[in-house]
Amino acid sequence: MKKYFIWVLDFWGDYYPIILAFFSFLYSVSLWFSGQQLAGIFVGIWVPSILGFSVAIRQRRKDRNKRISS
Repeated sequence: MKKYFIWVLDFWGDYYPIILAFFSFLYSVSLWFSGQQLAGIFVGIWVPSILGFSVAIRQRRKDRNKRISS
């Protein structure tokens, strides 16, 4: 059970931005087809923002880890 819990935490730590972006995309599509096109477009803009921020945060973590280990 403990190994499974650690695996879940590692998986979530690696893939949470992709999972959140996917849910944002689904929410955007559901808004669009429910007749709320402007809200769907607004929520659709979240997808690249989530992915872009996650790339920036990971890059900063790698740079910080390099500085600490040096």
